[in-house]
This record gives sequence, structure tokens and C-alpha cells, in this order.
Amino acid sequence: MNDIAQIRPPELALYLLEKLHRAGYEAYIVGGCVRDSLLGRTPGDWDICTSARPEEMETLFAGQRLLLKGKKHGTVAVVLDGKSWEMTTFRQDGHYTDGRHPDCVHFVPCLREDLARRDFTVNAMAWSPTEGLIDLFGGQQDLNDGILRCVGDPVARFDEDALRILRAVRFAAQLGFRLDPATADAALQARMAVRCVSAERIFTELDRLLEGFAAGTVLARYGHILTGALPEIEACIGCSQLGRWHCYDVWNHTAAAMGGLDTEGMDPRSARVLRWAVLLHDMAKPMCRIADEDGTAHFPGHNQRGTRLARQILQRLRAPVYLIDGVVALVAVHDGPLPSSDLEILEQLHQRGPLFWQRLCRLKLADLAAHANNEAVAQRCQEVRQFARRMQHLSDTACYTVSGLAITGSDLIAAGLTPGPLVGNTLEWLLQAVMQGSLPNERAALLQAVRAQQNS
Repeated sequence: MNDIAQIRPPELALYLLEKLHRAGYEAYIVGGCVRDSLLGRTPGDWDICTSARPEEMETLFAGQRLLLKGKKHGTVAVVLDGKSWEMTTFRQDGHYTDGRHPDCVHFVPCLREDLARRDFTVNAMAWSPTEGLIDLFGGQQDLNDGILRCVGDPVARFDEDALRILRAVRFAAQLGFRLDPATADAALQARMAVRCVSAERIFTELDRLLEGFAAGTVLARYGHILTGALPEIEACIGCSQLGRWHCYDVWNHTAAAMGGLDTEGMDPRSARVLRWAVLLHDMAKPMCRIADEDGTAHFPGHNQRGTRLARQILQRLRAPVYLIDGVVALVAVHDGPLPSSDLEILEQLHQRGPLFWQRLCRLKLADLAAHANNEAVAQRCQEVRQFARRMQHLSDTACYTVSGLAITGSDLIAAGLTPGPLVGNTLEWLLQAVMQGSLPNERAALLQAVRAQQNS
């Protein structure tokens, strides 16, 4: 069982609880911070729910800096030591006309009614120093069982707020949980309602889902639910590609590749680009599928079509520009050959930089990890790893940029070259000679080559 003693709110949260209690109000730590504490995780935020009305909180904390943007929904935030702490009145939500936001909220007198409106049992627990854990809907047992279950009727919960459908799958990926059968069925039936959610919120939920340690398993298990957010997934599910190289359909291959992706040591942007590249790298395959007489599938042009499709999807979701450009560049060549000779590698390092090739190698290895388990695939994995090692060695030791040359444009001007395009062209010529090995990257040798060129 989870150890309730693990719930250790910071001193400022305890101060707010105590002040509310002393003024005669009920007050509890609530929601995700309770869940994460019971799981042994460090909560990002500590939310408080209370019987105090917003105006009563304003009066009680009048000497503090208050943020009142959420006042009409019962939330008053107090700023302590530069951090905002939210306190929200017990409430019930009114009707959800738009399937996303309540038309109004009603303040209620007791904690039970407030907890009953929440999305999942694991998020509907509360705690106070005097009463300990309040778990009215079996959230602790669901935590222990690894189950994500709606509070009350899942159909009603998803009808109220369609974003909860994506939150369910996202929590499953982050926590490594399963959806309970009734919750999964309701989410599947309501999946198209996700389209009323803003593109930005859909992107955020998918982004956080992909970051979850169980993302690959969850993609495989709940792909049909996710078609509400990404309709392109539908054609991938069941799209056969069995043959020498593959053992999964397109969607299960994608899910397995996500499970096999290694982002250890990558910077956060690169890790994010890689996760989305894995998700989208084969999304265009159903559009390109052809089959031989024996049923062997081929997907000519899927890199190129995938490039366009990845851009369309990410633009539709209003993803950051760096993410769109990074993913599209990887999808365009994810199935292509790697440079073989040192010169080819240096030329590609010059053109794209080492970060691109580091990302591409990670993508290729994740892709191959979701292929058939045979000698041919193992050989390809070995080739990618060998390339990655050689590429990294060259990027660390060789010259592949003009800035890495032992001379500068100023040196060329001092040697008699006219300032302008000639200087840049000469530097590029010298760089090519250095990469080809016909000139050493030494100042004297480079200047001598320039003078010889001038005198020829």
C-alpha cells in the first residue's frame, strides 16, 4: 500500500492551511499533489481547496499580494516568497455547453461535492494535517492497482469536458497505468468530441503523453482513442507491412519505436523533436502502400509524403516552429542511406551540423528497434552505431566549418584579397580542400595555397 506519511506539503502550504483552519474554514491539499506524493513523486504544485468563499479569502489574506484572475471560478492565489499558491472554494461545475468549459460554477459547502466533480479517482483525493487522507472514491486503491478510473459516470465526465479524454491517455503514459474498462470504452465512444478542444491544448496533452515513460505501450493500447486528436492514426492501425523487415502493422510499429526511443543525454529540445519525429515518421505509409502478388508491402515515397504530412499536422496543432522544422527534416530522410566515407560525413556535417545527425541516428535506432528481429535488421543497427561513432569522432576532431579554419577573412584581406564575395568564396574553397585532405588546416599552408592561387 502507498505510505500516507509521504504527503509532506511545504511549510508555506501548511501555513495557508493553518490560517484557513484558525479562521474557521475547512481547507485541504487536493488533487495531483496528493496523487504524486502517494506515488513517491515530487509534486510541481500544491493546490488547496477550502470552504472559504473568494471574498472571505481576500479578507483573510488582505495583507498579502493576491492574484484574482480566477476569482469568479472560486480561485484566489496568494503570493508568498515569490511563488503563487492557489486556493479554490469547494465548488460544483454547471452545464458544459461547449463540451470544454463549465458555463458557471456553484460554490458548495462540503468537500465531498467538490471531489465528486473531478476527473479521475486518483486526482480526487484530499489531505489535511488534522484529518489525514480523504479518499472518498477509491483513488488510493486505483493508485495501487495502476488503474485510471473516472469519478462517477465516465460518459458524463467526458461529456462535460472532452479534454479529459486526452488527459486520461496522457496520465496513463505518465504513470504507466491502464484505463479501467468503463473509462476506456467511454473515452473511445466520445473521442471525436476532442475536436472541440483548442489545437494548443491538444498539442500540449499529446506532447506530455509522448514524454511519459510508458508512451509506447499507451500508443499501442489506446491508438483508437487518439484518433479523435490525430485522425491520421486511423489508417495506420491495421495497415499491414509484414515482410522481411517488419513484424508489426504501421501503428504498432510506431508505438514500438516510441518505446525503443533513447533520449538519454539529449537536450530537451532534441528529445522533444525526436519524440514527435518517431510519432510521425511513418504516418504517411497508408497513403503510399502497394503490395506484390505475394502480399509483401512496399511504401514508395513515404518519406516525401510523410514530410508534407508531418508539417501539416504540426502546423494544425500550432506546434513551435523549431519543432516543426526539426521533425520535418528528420522525417524527410529517416529511411534513407547514411553517408559512408569520411568526406561525405564531413560534407554533411558542414551542411547540417552534428546535432541533426545525432538526432537522426537516435531516430533510426528507434525505428529499427521496432522492426523484425533478424540478422538483416541487426546489421543495419550495427551500421547506424558505427556511423554515429565515426560522425561524432569527426565532429570532435576534424574541420568542417569555415569558422574552424586556421585562417579568417581578415587574414585573406591582409594577404591582398579584395573584401567582398571573393573572400567568402576563397574560405569555402579552402574548407573543401581541408575536408578532402588535400590541404592541412594550418595557417601557413592555407595562406601559401591562397598566394599560389593568386599567382596562377
